[in-house]
Amino acid sequence: MKVRDILLTSLALVSATSVPMKAETPEQKAERMEWFSRAKLGIFIHWGIYSKGETSESWAFHNGTVSIEDYMKQREAFTAADYDPAYWARLIKESGAQYTVITTKHHDGFALWDTKAGDDSAVKNSPAGCDVIAPFAEEVRKQGLKLGFYFSLIDWPREDYPNIYRNGPAKYDIHKEPKRWQHFVDFNFAQLRELNAWKPDLYWFDGDWEQTAEDWRAKEIVEMLRETNPGVIVNSRIQGYGDYATPELGVPVTRPESQWWETCMTMNDSWGYRVGDTDYKSDMVLLRMLVDCISLGGNLLLDIGPRADGSIPDEQVAILKEFGRWTSKHAEAIYDTKAGIPAGHVHGYTSLSLDSKTLYIYLPYRPNESVELKGLKSRIKDIRVVGSDVKLDWVRYNDISWSEVPGVCYIDVPEDVLDEKITVLAVDLEEPLVLYRGSGQVLSFNDYDE
Repeated sequence: MKVRDILLTSLALVSATSVPMKAETPEQKAERMEWFSRAKLGIFIHWGIYSKGETSESWAFHNGTVSIEDYMKQREAFTAADYDPAYWARLIKESGAQYTVITTKHHDGFALWDTKAGDDSAVKNSPAGCDVIAPFAEEVRKQGLKLGFYFSLIDWPREDYPNIYRNGPAKYDIHKEPKRWQHFVDFNFAQLRELNAWKPDLYWFDGDWEQTAEDWRAKEIVEMLRETNPGVIVNSRIQGYGDYATPELGVPVTRPESQWWETCMTMNDSWGYRVGDTDYKSDMVLLRMLVDCISLGGNLLLDIGPRADGSIPDEQVAILKEFGRWTSKHAEAIYDTKAGIPAGHVHGYTSLSLDSKTLYIYLPYRPNESVELKGLKSRIKDIRVVGSDVKLDWVRYNDISWSEVPGVCYIDVPEDVLDEKITVLAVDLEEPLVLYRGSGQVLSFNDYDE
């Protein structure tokens, strides 16, 4: 038996005999999820074989766009010659992000750390010849950021994984060859135990659609991770055993049912670096996506794709820096907030302070004279421009004491207080927010002497 196989077997035995975690109360889960609920912005990093820039990540060979041989040859370009993990971490911190998630291994099986469980890694099979996860994890911790690891449950090229091509025949049936499948399961457990030594704050699983929770041993995976890393957060892509939802490439129109969620989003049309993909979204468009997520009570996980040498394209750096300008100015209205009020009350995105005594209004447009706010039953103390000491004039019309329908508030927003991208107003209230959500009222009497 090979040393690697002995390692896999021993780690599998440990996982199989682990003591199940105690059931978590809603209060305990809320405490574990607290940093995530306040984070609002994270930075996704797709880096690997595909970062030469010629193909998409893994899907290129899975879908038959290129041969697997040509795809794997891209490892020869993975030099990491200009990789500066300290710069990466500083740039992420500057953007206003509170956490980052890096691809430790995509569906192609190429590991970015010095794995002892597998044979394909940046250390063993690329000119980089080194573990690129370890120094990044260290620098992320130095910046006070939360560390997340993307990990593909799928490893299409491995002989003991049953599938490789979308339209091709399976290598084998896992239920007819259970020992072969168990060998792969042991391999997954072994790699995850290696990664868990860093005690990441978050695992971002992917690829769970190809097998069932039982076949992945999904419950056992999460229990194993939490044996030594009890506070770790797990995304939804592990067949029902995750903590939060992950809608992809689009902010939800209505708030997801999950209490915690995050939209992952590309800056252009690609996750990994692509030489020909210059279709970048503007920083204004991406900032609107951020405030849209905040308004619905979720997070934005914004992706960057470094080149194979470790350099980050200038367009991506510029977007992160503009995010940093905007988030530093408007921090009050970002991190310690919760979902805003329903659509229809104001033309703009909204959020609330955690005590519901400040309503934040995000304006991705230049108001024509004033901003209308209707259905607000709470009394207003002040209205101000976030990021400045400017207080705004406002008036409430038809505020009649004997009507259950509150008056409509009009807020004057002068040109000279506008942010160059998205202006944020803070409506400070005398009491926690109360809204009128009715369809109006027919008055049966008038009392103009009141």
